[in-house]
Amino acid sequence: MKKTLLTFAIATAGLLMSGAATAQPAPQATQTASLYQAFGEKAGLVLLMDDFMARLLADPRTGPHFQPANQPHIKEQLVEQFCALGGGPCVYKGVDMKTSHAELDIKKSDFHALVEVLQASMDARQIPFRRQNEMLALLAPMHRDIITPPEKLTQKP
Repeated sequence: MKKTLLTFAIATAGLLMSGAATAQPAPQATQTASLYQAFGEKAGLVLLMDDFMARLLADPRTGPHFQPANQPHIKEQLVEQFCALGGGPCVYKGVDMKTSHAELDIKKSDFHALVEVLQASMDARQIPFRRQNEMLALLAPMHRDIITPPEKLTQKP
């Protein structure tokens, strides 16, 4: 059975932990810790991911990939990932982006749809736009290991 975008969401911030996205300098500890606080700390991240999963399921571009998934597990992993990425006390222990997406045939449009849904969830949680951009800037380098180059996409019947 072909993997779905489930793994795409489970490992959303794992690339940054794997070293593949560490080419950019890490934010200062106080700046990053304040990012974690701007997202409402762990409780705020739980609410964000509850909203995010609901929107992923409702969106026709992403829903088919997430409906058969273990949604509570995905949300738990995302909370841990965003917590760690935002400078919180969490440690993400999931798989890295490159490994988890190697066989998924993820197109740019898939990646962009997920990011759009995330932005809608952040807006709904009233996370300040500047803070959203800070988090998105930390997540953006993941596209290199998530999106399958067009020449490597397999043809589906």
